[in-house]
Amino acid sequence: MPRTLISLGSINADFQVRLNQAPGSQETLLAHGLHRLSGGKAANTAYLGALFGHRSVLVGRVGADDLADQALEPLRKVGVCLEAVTHAPGASTAVSMIAVPATGKKQIILANEANDRWDAMARERLSHAVSAAALPALLVLDYEIPAEVVRLAIEAAYQRGLPVVLDPSFPERVERGLMSKVRALTPNAEEAAALLGLVVDTEQEAGKAAKALRELGAAIGVVKLPDGGCVLACDDGVFRVPSNGQPAVDATGAGDAFTGTFAIALLEGLAPLEAALWGSAAANLAVTTFGSQPAYQGREPVKALAEQLRHGVTRLHE
Repeated sequence: MPRTLISLGSINADFQVRLNQAPGSQETLLAHGLHRLSGGKAANTAYLGALFGHRSVLVGRVGADDLADQALEPLRKVGVCLEAVTHAPGASTAVSMIAVPATGKKQIILANEANDRWDAMARERLSHAVSAAALPALLVLDYEIPAEVVRLAIEAAYQRGLPVVLDPSFPERVERGLMSKVRALTPNAEEAAALLGLVVDTEQEAGKAAKALRELGAAIGVVKLPDGGCVLACDDGVFRVPSNGQPAVDATGAGDAFTGTFAIALLEGLAPLEAALWGSAAANLAVTTFGSQPAYQGREPVKALAEQLRHGVTRLHE
């Protein structure tokens, strides 16, 4: 049965190149394989919502420029509803410049531009998207937009009884008082460390961080790990969900693949551990080729890999 995924947050035009040397190894590096793509956390989760067969509604801001077409056309083609995407006068569409070395561990420079330019009309479109969404629905969002816009969305979803999945990037923008109205928090290890003031370098430290996310008020805490697995804390305990161990070709968008697919699984009524398996499977599949949205795979490949990962799940001592 189709459900509604509302994705709020960053929408970017991605410019990605490949490098033979690590970024920073010298002043000028020779790159190759330039790709112009669609990206941004909200754009990526919205793409996944449509790919999984749901009503997928994207809410965000782009500029009145040709970069907006680059950012939005792949979403339009896959069936994402773009009625709540508005244009920010005088601002460029956000640009993400991505360098991918041979290790696949990308480095990103983000010019946030229109993502941070919200006016009254954009806020009104957001409120309507939440209040008018066909049920059942879930809101997935990030902090790559102004904090007051995130607050408006979480409050509107809470009043309507919609579950919320929050990717707390950028962690310095997070308003802790809202976390009791969030069902799940999905930072990566670096973001969790910044948000919580903890060291998150080991599996056990990730488990403590996942529990600390619940102490902020969220029902579910997830720490996404660099290898594509995660640590999950929920009412049933604390669990380590493994990766499949496959080397990354390009890690761009893998975290968004996790958050989007995890949110879709919760929207479909799956238990938190099952949702974490789906998320880790999606993240592992996403690193097998270049780009974010072009690398995303649909329901059947995700479910198949999730079944394989299930055998490696361990319960962490609390």
